[in-house]
Amino acid sequence: MSEDDRIAVVGLSCRVPGADDAPALWRNLLSGVDSVRRTPAGEGVPGGPDWVPAFGRLDDLEGFDADLFGCPAAAAALLDPQHRLFLEVAWHALEDAGIDPDRDPAQIGVFAGCAPNRYLHHHLLGNPALAPAAGTLAEDWDDALTGSGCDYLPTRTAFALGLSGPAVAVQTACSTSLVAVCQAGQSLLDYRCDVAIAGGAAVVSTRQAGYRLRPGGLLAADGVCRPYDAAATGQVFGNGAGAVVLKRLADARADGDHVYAVLAGWAVNNDGADRPGFTVPGVSGQAAVMAEALASVGWDAADVGYLEGHGTGTPVGDAIEVDALARVRRSARAPLLLGSVKGNLGNLDAAAGVISLIKAVYAVRTGQVPGTAHFTAAHDDIDLAAAGAEVDAQTRPWAGERRAGVSSFGLGGTNAHVLVEPAPAPATDAPDAGAPGPVVLGLSAGSPAALRELARRLAVRLADGDLAVADVAHTLAVGRRRLAYRDAVACADAGEAVAGLTALAAGDPVDGDEAVRAWRAGADLPVPPGRRVPLPGYPFRRTRHWIEARR
Repeated sequence: MSEDDRIAVVGLSCRVPGADDAPALWRNLLSGVDSVRRTPAGEGVPGGPDWVPAFGRLDDLEGFDADLFGCPAAAAALLDPQHRLFLEVAWHALEDAGIDPDRDPAQIGVFAGCAPNRYLHHHLLGNPALAPAAGTLAEDWDDALTGSGCDYLPTRTAFALGLSGPAVAVQTACSTSLVAVCQAGQSLLDYRCDVAIAGGAAVVSTRQAGYRLRPGGLLAADGVCRPYDAAATGQVFGNGAGAVVLKRLADARADGDHVYAVLAGWAVNNDGADRPGFTVPGVSGQAAVMAEALASVGWDAADVGYLEGHGTGTPVGDAIEVDALARVRRSARAPLLLGSVKGNLGNLDAAAGVISLIKAVYAVRTGQVPGTAHFTAAHDDIDLAAAGAEVDAQTRPWAGERRAGVSSFGLGGTNAHVLVEPAPAPATDAPDAGAPGPVVLGLSAGSPAALRELARRLAVRLADGDLAVADVAHTLAVGRRRLAYRDAVACADAGEAVAGLTALAAGDPVDGDEAVRAWRAGADLPVPPGRRVPLPGYPFRRTRHWIEARR
């Protein structure tokens, strides 16, 4: 299998319950944190015996940095929160990859989807509060329509970020974002684009409080998602968004990109009619999609040591998933570790698949496999032994070759499976940071406060001591947008960089050389040799753009 057939993950970002970025999510997963909130009755939520006060909520769902994305305040108030979330994670994912679309000649595509727009139905339509400000919603139909439709999520992202590659909406329910990853990967292999953003967003509740329990439904009676567990009674939902940035591996190595992991292969199919009903998953379809992904790269089922499963905590769905896995692994002798991030976050609907992928990418990269929250023993209907699999509630080191699979299955039967392996060693002919010497760290932001916060975040990151300042300077020079407020630090090593950035964060003036003064005046900095490295993301200045739900 050549580099030409593999896809590099060069950037990633997420905003999920309990974590505003991917490193925070990873720390939570390693610690086994359950980020689903349980709101006591009487705190602004409904009561009653059928009310379950559990939800994977996001902080500051109402806030949005509208100015940064060039969105007028009136339009921002009508904009689906899912669009807002995806704009933010797409921006951060590109930053994480060290790519500035304004100056990078690559054709950048967007493949993404979201859940149905609850904000439109519960906050906008029929809301009399809109009448004094906007006449009627129909009079602002352009903003309401393009700000509300799932079709416009990728095209809005392309417009806001200046991306000229394919912008394609993907809608397959809970498998949406992993199907988007597969579509993006194929587009790269077909040379339809050079870089691709793939992912999804989900705001399944704007109230973020809980749900009414329906007898025989899919939701957990106790408000706890327990993937594959004997005590599981159903799933719990949550809000969130995630995105990955993908490149052809050969291009990523030639460009000196930071490669988190490699997508070796993937497959997408549908269960068809071989199942009891439209909303019931199919064993044959799930088995087929895993087998097809393995065959696409010539792997055996035993080559995969960890599977990040769909694992929603519904006894029927989890049993079908493990049954399908057993069919694929019938002759496999090597053990398989099975897990699901949904025990930590709940089911994030259209964003679920890409969050599972981000977890698997970190596991492959670090050699640590997070435990599956709330697991004690397998459900009676789940035959882990037949699949040669085990589920562990504790984080464990990954012994042996690190190859992972990621499954995501959508209501309606569209299945996706992606295979992940470690990044290769950096290419010997990739750009090198060279000998240490004075460099300029140029920062820019949309406001003075954001500039100070960006300096603070970068100082904290550099204090860790694992980054070369030349690589940081290179990444800032090629991979960050030029915004209105600028400052810079000239430094020869990490110690000088931290001191200068700390002074900028405190609002203290820092003397600079000619290059620093030119940067402050609006000129570009020379690009020093180096590699692109992940750096802290832009500090969004979120202000409230929210129309209250109608009563």
